[in-house]
Amino acid sequence: MSRSGVAFGTSGARGLVTSMTDALCFAYVVGYLKHMRALGEFSNGMDVAIAGDLRPSTPRIMRACAAAIIQQGGKPLFCGHVPTPALCLYAFGRGIPSLMVTGSHIPADRNGIKFNRARGEFLKSDETPMREQAVELPVGWFTDAGALIGDVQLPPVTEVTTSYIERYRDFFGATALEGMKLGVYQHSAVGRDVLVEVVRALGAQAIPLARSDTFISVDTEAVRPEDVTLAKEWAATGEYDAILTTDGDSDRPLLADSSGNWLRGDVLGILAANYLGAVAVATPVSSNTALEKMGFARLVQRTRIGSPFVVDAMTRAGQQGLVPSVGYEANGGFLLANQVEKNNKVLDALPTRDSVLPMLCALVAAKVKGSGLSELLANLPPRFTLSDRLAELPAEKSREKILALTEQLRTLSHNVGLAPECGNVCEIDETDGLRLTFDNGEIIHFRPSGNAPELRVYVEADSQERAAALLATGLKYASNWQ
Repeated sequence: MSRSGVAFGTSGARGLVTSMTDALCFAYVVGYLKHMRALGEFSNGMDVAIAGDLRPSTPRIMRACAAAIIQQGGKPLFCGHVPTPALCLYAFGRGIPSLMVTGSHIPADRNGIKFNRARGEFLKSDETPMREQAVELPVGWFTDAGALIGDVQLPPVTEVTTSYIERYRDFFGATALEGMKLGVYQHSAVGRDVLVEVVRALGAQAIPLARSDTFISVDTEAVRPEDVTLAKEWAATGEYDAILTTDGDSDRPLLADSSGNWLRGDVLGILAANYLGAVAVATPVSSNTALEKMGFARLVQRTRIGSPFVVDAMTRAGQQGLVPSVGYEANGGFLLANQVEKNNKVLDALPTRDSVLPMLCALVAAKVKGSGLSELLANLPPRFTLSDRLAELPAEKSREKILALTEQLRTLSHNVGLAPECGNVCEIDETDGLRLTFDNGEIIHFRPSGNAPELRVYVEADSQERAAALLATGLKYASNWQ
């Protein structure tokens, strides 16, 4: 791990494609399966499900993963190029280990492997015992450069998307979106065709848009200027009630209203949780605080950023009888800890990030109210979040600067010139990075990325204009750290 630079954390193993050699990927999967065996969730002869996104490097890495499964006595079960939640729905339902080869939203020169437990996501408590596994590469399997020598082929595809589509048709109904015309921005998302099928299964007219043969890294938290422009151009035609898309592995949603305004993922999470009648909600500390102001949830738990932390918190709430218990992230990924019942229909638990559910909840809620998404948003408390990133800023350097700023705030000044117009810093939250709340209620949050050399900056204010100004202030301040 240390020699390759391919880090292992809450999103699995991620790194540069050039560093993710066959040997390295093989070793990671062996360590994963050894840990699963120790937990009693893997044994000889057991199927291990594999799927991947549409990055050029994904097929090679999937073959290396299959080689490791075979070497450990398992049977690779190839689910094809499908959304991460579709893979998880299938694997969790069968109680088998599964892994997704994906770099999610990061650029195509990077990739990753996301590991799952037999019935849920890989948790923070799984990281240390997996790291401690002793892995020995079999002699003669790899070249000196780490390339797999043997001709390992993936088995024929096991189809898993039909049940994923039926999951939503059966819960919402085949006419839930009838009369709506929806644009589906396809780019290079692995679930681009599945998303079209889902909205059509609910009665909507789906129009595929901008399909790409090359990989495009769409980040649902830091939307590219090109995608902002595209949505506005599509909306200007007046044809679409909304525009839908996802990130690369299709576990994070991005939804725009009829005016082409992309909704923030944490706002989408509020709409979905409210529609589903959530009693308990777990969400990271960076998510919009309109959630608390809405008041529909009996319990709100603020966690560190990363789905394993959200899964842990929402699971504990569900075990305490606070159901439905749900979770969501600022990137829009939505998770269900247990069954949800609504309109005499049941939606089974899916304790991993899903992109489809929150978008459908928002669209159906708007249709039921006889309004558009923009009208639905207008009824929320006026809190606006924005985020962006500073690229090429190593996490170690970010942490060093954040520590220095924290000490300065504690001992020298409650202003430090960061945002004089906001007043003094009245609250410091170190749950994940450094989240500063000012006297006027505005928030700036600095956090080193866990999977790329970049710094995330999150802000919150009572208007979109103030949020934009605050984000510019935070980015400018942090740019001095580069």
